[in-house]
Amino acid sequence: MSITVVFFLGLFVALIGVIPPGLLNMTAAKISLKEGPGRGITFSSGVCLVVFIQTYVAAIFARYLSNRPDIVEILQRVAFVIFVLITIYFLVIARNQKETKVEADTRSKRSRFFHGMLLSALNVFPIPYQAYMTITLASFGWMNFEKTSIVTYVTGAAMGTFVMLYFYIFFFDKIKDKKFTSQKSMNYSIGIITGIVALVTFINILKEL
Repeated sequence: MSITVVFFLGLFVALIGVIPPGLLNMTAAKISLKEGPGRGITFSSGVCLVVFIQTYVAAIFARYLSNRPDIVEILQRVAFVIFVLITIYFLVIARNQKETKVEADTRSKRSRFFHGMLLSALNVFPIPYQAYMTITLASFGWMNFEKTSIVTYVTGAAMGTFVMLYFYIFFFDKIKDKKFTSQKSMNYSIGIITGIVALVTFINILKEL
């Protein structure tokens, strides 16, 4: 598979994971509104550095699992159940979520770069998410676990995260009053994304039966 394709696969997968308004992208947007886009970009750079490391760790873990098809088979079924439960959870709470507007205020930090690294490090979801996605992409033959392919994919994932954070930094002021930036919409978005991942997982399970 072309490294260009692998790069854009990493970019797309990361982009999907960061689209819903969450802690990282909303914090980047708030910092931009309060302190200027430059500080928001500095924060985002810290986030993306940790995402790069997290995705690399996930890919190495996925490479190990790829040599253990018995474990992968079990994890696929466990992942399917987990994603279904997460989907149901977020769709149910979204239905009962009261609409709240996002406030622009945020605490000041001496170093937004390390602030971004800290918040990103606390968000461990990318590791299991990227480990599962890389295994899935490899099962379709869209990437492999050679060093060049892994580094290219990881770079694409970091860039995809940055692109979405960049979007929030420069366009949040125009969209902050829109419905999709509310907590309710965020829950719906997460529920839809995990639902799609659950569907892909289910298809893979059926293929292996």
